[in-house]
Amino acid sequence: MTELEIMGAAAKKAARVLAVAGTTKKNDALEAIRLALLKNKDRILAANAADIETAENSGIKRAFLDRLLLTQERIDGISQSVSELISLSDPIGEVISMSDRPNGLTIGKKRVPLGVIGIIYEARPNVTVDAAALCLKSGNACILRGGKEAINSNSVLVDIMREALAGAGLPEDCISLVRDTSRESAKELMGLREYVNVLIPRGGSGLIKSVVENASVPVIETGIGNCHVYVDSEADLEMAAKIVENAKCSRPSVCNSMETLLVHETVAEEFLPLVLPRLNKYNVELRCDPKALKILGNAAIAATDADWETEYDDYILAIKIVADIDEAMNHIARYGTEHSEAIVTDNYTKAQRFLNEVDAAAVYVNASTRFTDGGEFGLGAEIGISTQKMHARGPMGLREMTSCKYVIYGNGQIR
Repeated sequence: MTELEIMGAAAKKAARVLAVAGTTKKNDALEAIRLALLKNKDRILAANAADIETAENSGIKRAFLDRLLLTQERIDGISQSVSELISLSDPIGEVISMSDRPNGLTIGKKRVPLGVIGIIYEARPNVTVDAAALCLKSGNACILRGGKEAINSNSVLVDIMREALAGAGLPEDCISLVRDTSRESAKELMGLREYVNVLIPRGGSGLIKSVVENASVPVIETGIGNCHVYVDSEADLEMAAKIVENAKCSRPSVCNSMETLLVHETVAEEFLPLVLPRLNKYNVELRCDPKALKILGNAAIAATDADWETEYDDYILAIKIVADIDEAMNHIARYGTEHSEAIVTDNYTKAQRFLNEVDAAAVYVNASTRFTDGGEFGLGAEIGISTQKMHARGPMGLREMTSCKYVIYGNGQIR
């Protein structure tokens, strides 16, 4: 057996234990993980500093470094996410339905774990804890395979969590890390059907496309976020400016940040100069269609066709002026990735049209796209934002990490 097959077999064995561990034991393990993370802050930060140094020496752009960076505050935030997860109800064993058949059979349906979940992701060490904690609470073992840029951080985080699991009386192999960050290890994990029940990729479009196209293990597609904010002719422009600043600049490296700003032509000449100082604070590069370029002049550059379909994950924003809400929605339908879309308007009818007609996992009226997040939606930590239309869509919390089984009670029925 290969090293990864051995890991898979151990995870499958651990998953059987975890599936019937019960809520109290799982919560005790999560609490042990939470305390261990806080106790080992210095150890985590030292490992992360090594990753940051390597990335900086490689000339990595600043938005990517922001994904990679851990601080004391971010570790506190990760710990708080684990705490919130503990407080949430356990979906495992939840009875979804129960009915009696004419033949006397009682047929029920209840939630069960998926089993072993493989997560392939890039340079975001917070995902290591979020994913592991969500899998643990939902009764799933996990095999984590992060990017090479975060290998030191991920290794320490997983070591800490495995130590905490053992102390709480659960198998360490409920959480595993593939420490070989070569393409070969990712490829092998994608084909580990005997041991892995589902794969969840988290990262850029290249990673997700590779997993979807090459995996033989079932995949839940997540995360590509070419998100839009449309500022309508009847928008509160001051509010719109605040939303645009937040959606683009609060954390541009994440999938729920805005990539394209659509502005109604009747308010463009007033709105674009109004929002410009907010974007300039962050040195956002503006790539504009001819109408917007005419208004912003030297503050922007001309957009290309590729800009409308690009997820920048950086301080770059495409801007297009549209004639009406229909042009805005048509643009979103053509270039959006069905992640998160927003309209800013005081017109109820337009707001309802946008909510009803825009096809995305999350659609907003008068709010930033940055709220598409498991924590913000009250789900605790999330394992990703699903952009597909299977059983899970949008932020994937605990219930999205489950399957179901039918349980049938009889008293001697035969067919």
